[in-house]
Amino acid sequence: MDDTTRRRFMGTLLAAPVLAGLAPALRASGDDDAIIASAAEALDVFDFERAARAKLPPAHWGYLKTGVDGDATLRANESGFANYSLRVRRLVDISRIDTSVRLFGTTWPSPVFLDPVGSQRAFHADGERASAKAARSRKHLQILSTVSSTGVEDVNAARGEPVWYQLYPTDQWPLAQALVRRAEAAGCPVLVLTVDLQGGSNRVTLARAKRRDPRECAACHTSSPRLADEIASKPMFRGLDLRAVEDLAPPGMNWDYIRRLRDAWPRKLVIKGLVTREDALITVENGLDGIVVSNHGGRAEDSGRASIDSLAEIAPAIAGRMPVLVDGGVRRGADIFKALALGATAVGIGRPYIWGLASFGQEGVERVLEILQSELVGNMRQAGTRNVAEIGASYIVDRRRA
Repeated sequence: MDDTTRRRFMGTLLAAPVLAGLAPALRASGDDDAIIASAAEALDVFDFERAARAKLPPAHWGYLKTGVDGDATLRANESGFANYSLRVRRLVDISRIDTSVRLFGTTWPSPVFLDPVGSQRAFHADGERASAKAARSRKHLQILSTVSSTGVEDVNAARGEPVWYQLYPTDQWPLAQALVRRAEAAGCPVLVLTVDLQGGSNRVTLARAKRRDPRECAACHTSSPRLADEIASKPMFRGLDLRAVEDLAPPGMNWDYIRRLRDAWPRKLVIKGLVTREDALITVENGLDGIVVSNHGGRAEDSGRASIDSLAEIAPAIAGRMPVLVDGGVRRGADIFKALALGATAVGIGRPYIWGLASFGQEGVERVLEILQSELVGNMRQAGTRNVAEIGASYIVDRRRA
């Protein structure tokens, strides 16, 4: 039995209720593929990935797992960090480590933030509230998706302060205005406009997973092919006229549209989804406040290019003129360190904290954040960097050019 087959077998075995009693014995045996029974048992974020896969229905797992087309960009995100090695220094006093970063006047104890992930109640009954409570407990920045399964007001209450709000404006400007006004009224300090889905998203892995799911899903959400029907149940769209909606992102969205949105939003405006130097420089020219370098976790385009490589192109061009955040494929503290060394101001995670959410709710999310933070601190100590400001280009080597 090869490793892949063995992992699948073990996951199926431990997920079966009739055999659940075997889990403690298997864990005690030291089997690396055993599924953890509590968040505290997790040694890295991949422990939560196995647990989430065992718990989630096939279609829900497929939604979380999918990339676009053949998943080439998703795989590139995950493998791209291996192209960079760390240059570590010795004999530095590392008795005190400071991981704090400052974004738009707010100091965060960690550079790790929670990316916007929609429909979180598909993974746990407490959904975005559990994630918000974990972000509050661990003091991390959180960005809320437009297609969340919990309204921004309730998420803010669970978080204890307003979150950043990610915007899918739709192809109807009056709806975009309504969403912006609601985020403003809720006190959200930053609007994060996603711009990487204008070309659509052919999610083949998700489509295949749906075929393997025998459940009747109509009780939870519509199976209608119309986007308007699909988003009608989302709290942020309730009470709005959705009859004309065909796209979450306007196909005609351009820089004139961005300027129009800039006029409609009185606070900080960040663009999420840029992957090239040219677009980043236009963002500066248009007076926006920040960038999230992102390919939507490999779910936006079939470029096969890693987010970390896009960051390496964009950050030097921005040259500190605005915050540059990044996400995509972050699984280890070393990944976070590498992103910071390449010029990121903060580093986002998506799938890992949802694995934690699906596995153990708020406690799982907290443990994911704790693990990544601990790994980051460990890497900072190993490299001889005492604070985030000291993590620079001299601490990293592109192995392809070394």
